[in-house]
Amino acid sequence: MTVPHPDPKDFTYADVGATRDEGFCPPGFHPMNVRTRLGEGEEVFRRASEAVLTWEMHRSMGVGLDAGADRAAPGVDVTVTLAGVIKAPCRVVWTVEEPRRAGWAYGTLPGHPEIGEESFVVDRTGDGTVWLTVNAFSRPAKWYAKAGGPATRGFQHAYARRCGNVLRNLSTQGGEPGA
Repeated sequence: MTVPHPDPKDFTYADVGATRDEGFCPPGFHPMNVRTRLGEGEEVFRRASEAVLTWEMHRSMGVGLDAGADRAAPGVDVTVTLAGVIKAPCRVVWTVEEPRRAGWAYGTLPGHPEIGEESFVVDRTGDGTVWLTVNAFSRPAKWYAKAGGPATRGFQHAYARRCGNVLRNLSTQGGEPGA
């Protein structure tokens, strides 16, 4: 079931919900699409989906995460804190929970160092392979993000790759996410 996104009036960009289309990037934004193979089978898919939908993947990465709910849902506010200093307020704009696809996206709110949207979607292909796709479009908002230029985008790509590595470990270790 795909759930519609909340009212876009509070976001810092116009194309709220656009990460549903992996090929879309608004003019003036930088696209990102990082896909990581997690493993194979229904159990890997189930564990990975739960770890994404319950914030476990993000928390296991060592970033601070304050969410307004235990599970991703449209309208839930999320603040990610990096290095204990940089606070990045976001709001979940859409979720998806289907037999072979699960995940969500959040969009930036005022105060975030970037402007844009990022999605985290787990899918299981016809051959049983399980993937995490991190899809985003963004541009700098704060002076330090602008000053970072290509290094800022490099950090974003490294973060997305780390999401995949962490989720692979969570979903293939044989334990329940969060245990």
